[in-house]
Amino acid sequence: MMDWQEWKKSQENAETEEFPNEIILEVRAGAGGEEAALFAKELANMYILYAGLKNWGAKVLYISESALGGYKEAAVEIKGQGVYEKLRFETGVHRIQRIPETEKMGRVHTSTASVAILPIRKKTSIEIKPGDLEIEFSRSGGAGGQNVNKVETAVRIIHKPTGIDVRSTAERSQLKNREKAMSILIAKLEAKKNEEESTKQSLNRKIQIGTADRSEKIRTYNILQDRITDHRIKKSWHNIERILKGEIEPIIGTMKEYGESIV
Repeated sequence: MMDWQEWKKSQENAETEEFPNEIILEVRAGAGGEEAALFAKELANMYILYAGLKNWGAKVLYISESALGGYKEAAVEIKGQGVYEKLRFETGVHRIQRIPETEKMGRVHTSTASVAILPIRKKTSIEIKPGDLEIEFSRSGGAGGQNVNKVETAVRIIHKPTGIDVRSTAERSQLKNREKAMSILIAKLEAKKNEEESTKQSLNRKIQIGTADRSEKIRTYNILQDRITDHRIKKSWHNIERILKGEIEPIIGTMKEYGESIV
């Protein structure tokens, strides 16, 4: 018979498997050109700053910069207690409405960026055949392409059956970058599998929190009105400047409460 300590440990392991303490946060610029890339960078920095406030570890694995210094795409590894449980509802398309600094006519522009929260699980049912992978190596530097190495340590892996493309450039060794890239690939394949299963199971549901497709606009950041609105729960928050500096706990807490109320 299992004693109390063994039962407690088994429960903790099960909880950690459901809500792992490590994720890959991926941000991609959407519609809006350079303005979308600048917004993607703001979102990535917002989550990194939030991680700092929570005493989590955050490490940028890959950045592709735009001409004006925004992010076409970026991948960030975040580790910490409760990280996936906290951030799982951030997946989806985030939209910003503002007058860009380069706008001479004072017109409001709408741009988008997609966020994906990919849990890194210790156990996985994903099987990858070596023949399904195309692996490329190149020289890499730090975030933004600085401190370029003379050794080809950057790794890009393409999963040929799905076309999923992942990269890691942050580590100093090719082997570690390859391991990180494989972790991202497995997490993306799991997310794809779960999304497909969730879509089949929830065709008749009107509300889908936690399984949001990337094409779904989940949140709007209206700079002129200093208001952030989450469209899934019809709630708004103010003081965008502070929120973009990482103070997103009010939003995260509300989303967690609402998400857990859904059967």
